[in-house]
Amino acid sequence: MIFTFPKLVKQLLSKFPERDYSVLNTRLFISCWLGFALDQSLQSMRDLFKRLNQGGKQINISTFSKANQHRSLQPFQKLYQDILKSVKQKKLQGKADRAVDDHEICPIDSTVITLTSKLLWALGYHQVKLFSVFNNRSQSVDYSLIHFGQEHDYKFATQMTDNLGEKQVGVMDRGFAALEYLKQLQEENKRFVIRINTNYKLEPLENGEWQVGTGKKQGIYRVVWFCDLEGKTEYRIVTNLPDTVSNEEIAEIYQQRWRIELFWKFLKMHLKLDRLISKSVNGITIQLYSCLIAYLILLLIEIPEMWGDKLLDKLRYLQGCMSQEFSYIHWIDRILHNRPIRLMMGAII
Repeated sequence: MIFTFPKLVKQLLSKFPERDYSVLNTRLFISCWLGFALDQSLQSMRDLFKRLNQGGKQINISTFSKANQHRSLQPFQKLYQDILKSVKQKKLQGKADRAVDDHEICPIDSTVITLTSKLLWALGYHQVKLFSVFNNRSQSVDYSLIHFGQEHDYKFATQMTDNLGEKQVGVMDRGFAALEYLKQLQEENKRFVIRINTNYKLEPLENGEWQVGTGKKQGIYRVVWFCDLEGKTEYRIVTNLPDTVSNEEIAEIYQQRWRIELFWKFLKMHLKLDRLISKSVNGITIQLYSCLIAYLILLLIEIPEMWGDKLLDKLRYLQGCMSQEFSYIHWIDRILHNRPIRLMMGAII
C-alpha cells in the first residue's frame, strides 16, 4: 500500500539547513510550524513545546517567539512556491467543470482573520486578509496574497486577476465589482464572472448586451439575472464569456464560487488558520504560509485506499500515523535522517 508523506517530506525539507542556528535551525523551525498546523491534538504552542521537551528536544517558547519576530520569510515562501509548483506539475484533475469544459473556474476571494493583540493594534492592524485564487478543477491555490489592514478587496483585485491564465475564469463576489475594475478586465481580455450590486444603473442595448453604470466608468457587458427563490435573493452577474456559454451555465459558474468558501472553512477548522499564536506581523505571516503549505501537502500525498481520498481522510490518517511519535517534529526528523523503517497503519515508511 502507498503512503507518500515521508517521500514528500524528504523532497521538500531536506534542502533546508539544520545547523544554521544553534538551538532552533531552519529545518526544525519549519517543522514546528507544520507540526502545529497538521497536528489536531495541539491547541497551543505550549502543548507543542511540552511534547517536544518530553521527547528530548530542548526548545523553549521564548526562542521560538524571537525567531517568529526576526527570521526571514524566505524559507517559507520558497517552500510554498516549491510545493505549489509540484501541485501544478502533478496536474491534479478533478471532475471537469460541466459548465465550460474549455475553461478552469477560479473563484477569487479573501478571508478576514481578526487580530486581538494590543501590540498589533498599536501598529494600526486590527485584521489580516488572506487573498487567494482557487482552482476548482485541481482544488489547489494558484496564487495567494497576505495583507495587514482593512482596505477594500477591489484594491487588490488587479493583482489577483493578473495571475489568471488564458483559459481561466475569475469568479468574484460584489466586493470586487468596482466599475473601473470591470472596465480594466474587459480591456485586458480577462475572463470573468462577477456579481454586481442591484443599485447599479442598467440600460439594455439592441445587441442584447447592457450598459452598466454611468459617466466615464460605464461599460458594456453581458448581464445575467437569476434568483434564489428559497432565500428570495436576486443575483445580477456581469461576464464577458461568449454566448456559447448559456445563461444557466453562467449561473452555475457563479454558484461554484462557493468552493473557495469551503477552502477557507477547511483551513480554519482543521489547519488552525484563525488560531493565531504569534503577536508579530512576521510571525503571523509565517503561520499563514504554514497553513497553505500544509493544505498543499494534503493535496499531494497519497494514503492507503481503505482510508479514503478526501483531504480530511488524509489529515486523519496522518494524525493516526503521528500518534506513534512524540510529535510531527520527531516524525519528520526520523524521516529526514533515515531512521529505522516501521509498519504504520497499513503502509511501510
